[in-house]
Amino acid sequence: MDHRILQTTRELIEEVGYPALTVDQVATRAGVGKAAIYRRYASKAEMAFVATMHDRQPPPSVGTGSLHGDLLALVRTFHARMAAPAARELAPALISELAVNPGLDTRFQDTFLAAEQATFAEIIERAVARGELAGPVDPAMAHLLLLGSLASALYILRLPVDDAVVTDLATAAAAGITALAERHHGDSGAPAEPS
Repeated sequence: MDHRILQTTRELIEEVGYPALTVDQVATRAGVGKAAIYRRYASKAEMAFVATMHDRQPPPSVGTGSLHGDLLALVRTFHARMAAPAARELAPALISELAVNPGLDTRFQDTFLAAEQATFAEIIERAVARGELAGPVDPAMAHLLLLGSLASALYILRLPVDDAVVTDLATAAAAGITALAERHHGDSGAPAEPS
């Protein structure tokens, strides 16, 4: 049933657009009751996000053995989802909806975005353990550097994003995360003096 709901949601977003999408439409086409949808998803926005981006847990973090490799694997997975037609249709409308609906924004921060940042925390912890980073970096900053840049390229700047661009984003994010770790922890692991 979940697969049917999510597939139908993706199809309808591509056909009618996110603003015109209704839970009634999804229920009718998927052959399920509205109550079944609302048992799974708190809102139309949440249903659409799960259908186009990821469930309450993002794709698992792949341990490649390097910070750059881990970030590249993650951003490639997100790019495949974020560049899909339904996601491109959803993202601008969802961002607008989050801006005017504090309850929805809080729910997204506490579920989807917190899960994404936990993935970045794992990547950073592995890099620190390998000695690649001088110390931990705020996962929210790492999230911003990589996925924030990808979202901006796709949805705001509307750039053509291919694997070369995705690789460059991972390289830039790895360099930024490394620089932040050095700034905050220095070579000795002690906090750096404020400048």
